[in-house]
Amino acid sequence: MNVDTRDLISITDASSKGVSKLVTDAENGRPQVLMRNSKAVAAVVNIDSMDRLQRLDELEDDLRLLSIALVRAAADSGRRYDLDDVLAEVGIDPDSLDEG
Repeated sequence: MNVDTRDLISITDASSKGVSKLVTDAENGRPQVLMRNSKAVAAVVNIDSMDRLQRLDELEDDLRLLSIALVRAAADSGRRYDLDDVLAEVGIDPDSLDEG
């Protein structure tokens, strides 16, 4: 989503413009970025843009999980260890783990 610098608006100006005008602009594909002290703090966007952003967030999470799975698969030697064997190797009694 590209934002035109003309769509940067101070909160004071946005308040003067009114919510109805901000929403109408967003519905027509012109998002408004609200500024406070020269810093972008919020945006008024149409619902299609909001849905797209949420879907992108979901896809980002999926991609992160996929990349972790791929790295694990690439680095997996196939060798597995039994928990009791590992505990015995490091000198831990499995029954002591149940004690709080």
